[in-house]
Amino acid sequence: MPKASPRSAARAVDPILHALFDVHEATLPNGLKVRLLANHQAPVVSLYTFFQVGSRNERPGITGISHLFEHMMFNGAKKYGPKMFDRTLESNGGRSNAYTSNDMTVYYDDFSADALETVLDLESDRMRSLRISDQTLTSEREVVKEERRVRVDNEIPGMMDEELGTLVYKAHAYRWPVIGWMADIENITREDCQEYFRTYYAPNNAVLYIVGDIDPKKTLALVRRYYGDIPRGPTPAPVVNAEPEQKGERRAVVRHPAQSPSVMIGFRGPAASDEDTLVLDVVQYVLTKGEGSRLVKSLVYDQKAVVSVSLDWSWRIDPGTVLFYLELKPDSDPAKVEGLLYAELEKLAREGVTDKELQKAKNNLRADHLRELSTNSGRGHALGHYEALLGDWREGLSLPTFYAAVTPEQVKAVTAKYFAPERRSVVTLQPEAGAIEPGDDADA
Repeated sequence: MPKASPRSAARAVDPILHALFDVHEATLPNGLKVRLLANHQAPVVSLYTFFQVGSRNERPGITGISHLFEHMMFNGAKKYGPKMFDRTLESNGGRSNAYTSNDMTVYYDDFSADALETVLDLESDRMRSLRISDQTLTSEREVVKEERRVRVDNEIPGMMDEELGTLVYKAHAYRWPVIGWMADIENITREDCQEYFRTYYAPNNAVLYIVGDIDPKKTLALVRRYYGDIPRGPTPAPVVNAEPEQKGERRAVVRHPAQSPSVMIGFRGPAASDEDTLVLDVVQYVLTKGEGSRLVKSLVYDQKAVVSVSLDWSWRIDPGTVLFYLELKPDSDPAKVEGLLYAELEKLAREGVTDKELQKAKNNLRADHLRELSTNSGRGHALGHYEALLGDWREGLSLPTFYAAVTPEQVKAVTAKYFAPERRSVVTLQPEAGAIEPGDDADA
């Protein structure tokens, strides 16, 4: 299918959502985009800063710098020194956090409405004049290295996911993990961080979402006061999607102490802007949402072939990965279990989905979508996410209408297209001889 159009009839904005989302938009002379949404139900506000940078923007030698820099942003700037950001925010009843993904880095604050000006002062301070010292870099580097050891080097799903990325992608930056390779983390320099900050943390590479008990006109005036004098940065280099077409199945084996084998399977998927992505959202819910979903019912309960089965389908700017993870029983044959999964996918592509299954998936998708949009924080996150991946926050308001219109024929066609054998990559965990016994700990 062609790329989705914000004005297409198939993706009309849900009329109920349209009435609720009166977003005020502005762009400052330095390029900072501002989105303001008032909600006076409670005297609280959520502020999200979306920087259009993630592991997708890295290169070999500095992989993991996006995530490392997320940590660096909490270590003081010109006005508010080390540890003062959190202390100041928390003393005003607020809290903050951040995350890094393949495509973006996001910082968010929740606080009482009367602290808005203070929070704008805090956030603009670190965008304008973050302190980057050798001491801070050394400290945060060790934190990230330990995080990698815990989440990747000593965690089976993390280990397998990292191996799978190198199979699915041969040329694209999605090939390496968001947390980065250990050797790169160890060798990132202060100069790398300074260049990175000037390029990707400039106002012209950011979108500010402020949602809650605000007056949009007064809030925009405050944003201009605190952010208006931050200079623009250089235009970030575009990311080229040079990933070649996959022409056959790819496989790898990971050997590690474990009680039972596991299988992780990735199918090359579409980009977020492709309408097939939304049909795959429906397919995901049909296959693994809830105890009565297709794969859970068949593989876990009826055939008792696996301990658990999950499907992760996350939108990305460039074509992403539909990922299945199967935890097997100790005496299971991975090849046999794989065959059972493929049989279910082929059945869905051949016979389609029942009306009951399809309606249940649509109902759950709509409920999850509206649930996120029910809070200030959820609205700020969702709308910023849609703008970062789809180019316009309004696209997100069309999702209920699109999901409701998905047909059984679309489910069959998309399943057949994206779960074809030549699109898959498979990582199998084989427990090493002398695998750990229940209750034992694996060596670090």
